[in-house]
Amino acid sequence: MTGSCRWLLALHSSTAELGVGLRCLDGSLPDRIASFALGRALSNQLLSCVEEVLPAEDWPALGRLAVATGPGGFTGTRLTVVLARTLAQQLQLPLDGVGSFLLVARRLALPGPTWLVQELPRRGLVAGLYAPAAGGAGVVELRQPRLYPDSAALAALDPAPQRPAAVAVAEDVGELLALAHQAHRAGRVSPWQPVLPTYPTSPVGAS
Repeated sequence: MTGSCRWLLALHSSTAELGVGLRCLDGSLPDRIASFALGRALSNQLLSCVEEVLPAEDWPALGRLAVATGPGGFTGTRLTVVLARTLAQQLQLPLDGVGSFLLVARRLALPGPTWLVQELPRRGLVAGLYAPAAGGAGVVELRQPRLYPDSAALAALDPAPQRPAAVAVAEDVGELLALAHQAHRAGRVSPWQPVLPTYPTSPVGAS
């Protein structure tokens, strides 16, 4: 399957659906993106799902890795980040960690500063503030996702419009592939050590 191609592998599990993306770094082949509605079965089926996209015997042909770091479910996000970190360490590859809200913001093509919001029953909401980058090239994160009590608290910080941070797994994996490929073309080193899950609802983050 690999031929002479070096592969970029992307993983996204910030929701109950696992997304796996594969891109040939020289652009000679079409992307492959697959999604798996696993829910709590992710811990048992993660590796087999990844192997459906790229068999383990072809993992030495990987040239770069990317993973969505959340916010998302604690277990799902942690599992894919750990797998990506392990592969990057063992294969000595660059690893790009990208927030799931940032991927949503890129896909939505926001016209101006916008809060992306995920409601948590009885706990408040997780929100981050995003805006188009200068010159219209991409999106910038003005405020990292964190836990807020309600939408009024967001408005007090910035009166920007508020939109749901609704993940579309296959499309967001496409955005993740695009960002990591851009980093590859720019020669960005992207060490694996700083890539960690985002947990805005943790007691430490909320204090």
